[in-house]
Amino acid sequence: MIPWLLVVELISLVDKPLSQLVSERQQAYQCSGEINFKVANVKTFIQTVKSHYAGQNPIIDETDGVSMDFRNWRMNIRGSNTEPLLRLNIETKADSAPVQQQLQAITTLLQQTA
Repeated sequence: MIPWLLVVELISLVDKPLSQLVSERQQAYQCSGEINFKVANVKTFIQTVKSHYAGQNPIIDETDGVSMDFRNWRMNIRGSNTEPLLRLNIETKADSAPVQQQLQAITTLLQQTA
């Protein structure tokens, strides 16, 4: 209940519709959306991705799959609980180029590992 009250308060303070506020946030933080890959072994591929990016010293959180936070972008990669899929999300601030670059890098890594 409290989050909705905060949203209503924000809308009343800035005098903008919720759709505009959401659109502004989406523009400020570009993302890939969830992309699914079929892989033979989810755990092996996640370890491959971790090893590939280890030299960039990301901040790693393994709460839900593996989240890696870099200076100007971040990603989360995890296995599906119900399907033989690997789920990938990539986010960046404002500039969408890192999203596309890293998506291509991970896709290439997946193809090389398959």
